[in-house]
Amino acid sequence: MDELKFDQNGLIPAIVTDAADGKVLTLAYMNRQSLAISMAEGRTCFWSRSRRCLWRKGETSGNVQHVRTITVDCDRDALVVAVDKDGPACHTGAESCFFEPVYISEAGEPFTVKGLYKLLEGRKETLPEGSYTTYLFQKGLDKILKKVGEESTEVIVAAKGGDKAETIYEIADLMYHVMVLMVEMGISVEDVYKELASRHIIDHKVKQEKMTP
Repeated sequence: MDELKFDQNGLIPAIVTDAADGKVLTLAYMNRQSLAISMAEGRTCFWSRSRRCLWRKGETSGNVQHVRTITVDCDRDALVVAVDKDGPACHTGAESCFFEPVYISEAGEPFTVKGLYKLLEGRKETLPEGSYTTYLFQKGLDKILKKVGEESTEVIVAAKGGDKAETIYEIADLMYHVMVLMVEMGISVEDVYKELASRHIIDHKVKQEKMTP
C-alpha cells in the first residue's frame, strides 16, 4: 500500500468491475483506511466524498460487493476492483452506474452473453410476433429441450467432420438454445458462472488419471 499514489486528498480512484464478465460497475474512491477494510473484510468499502465518511457498499441496500482481486495500474494511481456482486451496483437499481450512452458507433454495442440473456428475457416477457424465440417459449420446455438435443448432435457432426467454421456456427446455435432453456427455467448467467468457478475439473481429472492403474 505504501507504493500507491493517493491524491492530495488522500484518495485513489477505484474502478469496480464484475468478476464474472469484466463489466464496469462503478467508479468510486478509496483512502488508505477504506482500502485496508476492503482487503481485511473481503467486501468493498469506499470513502464518500459527499458525506465525507467511510461507507461499505450494501450496508443499507444489501447489495454487497465481495472482493475477488484488487489491481493497481502501471502509474500506481488507480485501482481496478473485481467483485462478485449480490445485487445492482447503482443506487438507481441499474446493474451498472454506466448505463446512459453518450456515443454508439455504427457497429453498435459489443456483444455479451449477459446482453443476449436479457434480450431473451425480454422476448419471453413480450412474446413479439414473428420471433423464433417467441415460438420456442410458446411451445414450451419439451420443444426447447428437443432443439438443444438436435443442436448438440449437429455440433458433434460438424466437429467430427473437421470443419472448424461449421463447428463454430453449430456451437453458436447450441449456446443460443441453451440460453433459451436457461431463461425458461429461471437459471441466470451468474448461476452458471458460480457453478463453473466452484469446480476444479482439470485438477480432478489429472488426479483420477494418475490413480488409474
